[in-house]
Amino acid sequence: MKINLKYSFLLTLVIVVVFPAIAQKNLSRKEKKEQNREALASRLFIDGQRYLMLEDVDRAYFYFQKARELRPDDAAVNFKLAEILLRVNRVDDAMEYGMRAVEADPENKYYNLVMAEAFTKQGELEKAAQILENLMENSDENQNYILDLASLYLSLGDSDKALEALNRAEDFYGIAEQLTLQKQRIYLRKNNLNAAIKEGEKLIEAHPGNSQYVLSLVEILFNNGRTNQALELVNQSLEAYPNQGDLQLAAYALYKDIGEIDRAETLMLQAFSNVDLEGKVKAEAFGEVLREPKTVRRDSLMNRLEKRMMAINGDDPEVLAVLADRLMINNQVEEALALYEKSVNISPANAQVLQAVITTKFEMQSDFAEIENYTEVAVDEHPERAEFWFFDGTAKLAQKKGEEAEVSFLKSLEVNRGRNKQLDLLVKASLGDTYHMIGKKTEAFEKYEQVLASKPEDEHVLNNYAYFLSLSKKDLEKARSMSENLVKRFPNNSTYLDTHAWVLFQLQDYENAKIFMEKALENEDKPSGVMLEHYGDILYHLGNRSEAISFWKQAEGGDETSEFLLKKIKDQKYYD
Repeated sequence: MKINLKYSFLLTLVIVVVFPAIAQKNLSRKEKKEQNREALASRLFIDGQRYLMLEDVDRAYFYFQKARELRPDDAAVNFKLAEILLRVNRVDDAMEYGMRAVEADPENKYYNLVMAEAFTKQGELEKAAQILENLMENSDENQNYILDLASLYLSLGDSDKALEALNRAEDFYGIAEQLTLQKQRIYLRKNNLNAAIKEGEKLIEAHPGNSQYVLSLVEILFNNGRTNQALELVNQSLEAYPNQGDLQLAAYALYKDIGEIDRAETLMLQAFSNVDLEGKVKAEAFGEVLREPKTVRRDSLMNRLEKRMMAINGDDPEVLAVLADRLMINNQVEEALALYEKSVNISPANAQVLQAVITTKFEMQSDFAEIENYTEVAVDEHPERAEFWFFDGTAKLAQKKGEEAEVSFLKSLEVNRGRNKQLDLLVKASLGDTYHMIGKKTEAFEKYEQVLASKPEDEHVLNNYAYFLSLSKKDLEKARSMSENLVKRFPNNSTYLDTHAWVLFQLQDYENAKIFMEKALENEDKPSGVMLEHYGDILYHLGNRSEAISFWKQAEGGDETSEFLLKKIKDQKYYD
């Protein structure tokens, strides 16, 4: 309950009247002293009022307190102190001052209201309600507090008094949606369905042609097993106001519920032909049909609905998105992606559509710079979604933008705050890769350890951790344990076989390194440059120099080869 502050200037004038000027003639010393006290108290009050209007509550409180020292029983001063203390939730202190104000002027509406607010904050709702009852009983001008009274009775759980108050509010304000909805909720809790229905009918009668009020009552009827009554209501409204697409959709659902499928589909098609029905509403209805079991009849209906939607709402992002959903369900991925992109380009507000674009592009191994265009839109539009920061970091990491990727991954952890533990592990694993890329090896290995502490079998971390340890020639036995774990679980994964071979190479176990590297090459149709270079390095150390040079030459121009590859080829010699 808020205190009305519009009377502030009036109170200031009242105070000036409370402290009247006293004639200067023939005053005794005592009278002059009292006059000066009155004048000073008046000035202090005005200063307090001024600072309160400037929202400088501390100074206002100071001046009102000084005024109270001079006039401890003054109603207006005590009221202002109570008002300030309520603002800062010093309710007990506010009660003391508020009571003094009411005692000095029991009929003052504003003093009573501040006490009602104090009682409400203290949880003494009955006392607050009684104050409002008294105010409204004393003056017709106070009837505007009836909604506050109804709210108090609802909080007290006194549904009968709440209904009485809401009925009085309806008499005062007229039939209004919020009043009706609140009364319906109370009647339904009291299992008085007929009374709730009557309230809905009153609202419809007061606002003819408003389909939302019809739909609200239809929902109550349907949820309480009165489908035929709901249908009668919808049909009456459509007869009076035929061009109501949302009611046509409601009729579709009701007729479908009672098994009249032909009539239901006719109504739905009419709704989708309605130019006044929003594309978003059509998209939601289309999505509900899409979630039904796939049948020839369903697909035929959807084809007709799609045609009508595209003719009328073809540029609506929600419509494009739901049509893309249908294509995706039918495994028409490229066509679905084109519609998702069109939807996002019109409006990036739908986070689910943005995510569909980004994840589909990752799955299709699209250009990472192109993916980054969408991830940056995603974090701009939806900065509160941790997964978008993760996607952005991933796109940047793939382009070797290490520092930028680090920022996005850290932001993902910050936004997620540990709520999605699986996402946290993915981000920390990617942060490990990022830190290694930008030369922060200690931080990289710390992140890998954090992931393995929660998920010891994480294959991505086991592989990268083992490989990076082998590159650093550090903790090689630990690296062998991790890579050995992977090749036992995934004996045909060429990446894991390559990592294990390279760990063995660093341990100078060249014979076994050769075995695992050959398995890796066998499982690749087109081996990467780094795998071919590694095999050449292994062969060189086994004394097969000419064969090693041959594989180095095959590796030339390939992916992720070392900076020494060309020197190896030129000098026909291994360089570490």
